[in-house]
Amino acid sequence: MAKYFDVHPQSPQARTIGTVADSLRSGALIAYPTDSCFALGCRMGNQEGLERIRSIRRLDDRHHFTLMCENFAQLGQFVHIDNAVFRAVKAATPGSYTFILPATKEVPRRLMHPKKKTVGVRIPDHVVTRALLAELGEPLVSSTLLLPGEDEPMTQGWEIKERLDHVVDAVLDSGDCGTTPTTVIDFSDGEAEIVRRGAGDPTPFE
Repeated sequence: MAKYFDVHPQSPQARTIGTVADSLRSGALIAYPTDSCFALGCRMGNQEGLERIRSIRRLDDRHHFTLMCENFAQLGQFVHIDNAVFRAVKAATPGSYTFILPATKEVPRRLMHPKKKTVGVRIPDHVVTRALLAELGEPLVSSTLLLPGEDEPMTQGWEIKERLDHVVDAVLDSGDCGTTPTTVIDFSDGEAEIVRRGAGDPTPFE
């Protein structure tokens, strides 16, 4: 059964955040809130966690996982980013955007797009997510919590706990965080290509 953690949306309890981070270090797969919608997340080195995300969402090997990063210093370890792209990404973060960029050697191959060798990265504008990332000290491999055959992600932590009780290890809940996924911008060729229009304003990238 999944453990359920009710966290204050503006002042997340340090002990609870620490407990969830410890569970991630021990191989847990969690459902957690972001600034766009709930996501599934695990550590980068957690291969079983990745397979569990694929299974829950029925994803193929072309799916772009996202590295949820605390800040730019962390993001820069995992993607190659030139000056022009850096300025564009910097201006839009933290926020509800996912950027697809060439991956560095720090990214496990199983997380990259098999042909393009790219990975999605983002810096969320969400107090609880940022607190968890700061405590964990590394990115979370994430995917939107959108179940197969459903049009919108789940928004209620109690519902996620009820429906995914036997397939995730913990649910971190800080209230409704919406149903609109991130806006996805592909910078893998150096130019901005809007792949998905979502919660982030796409205008700066048009």
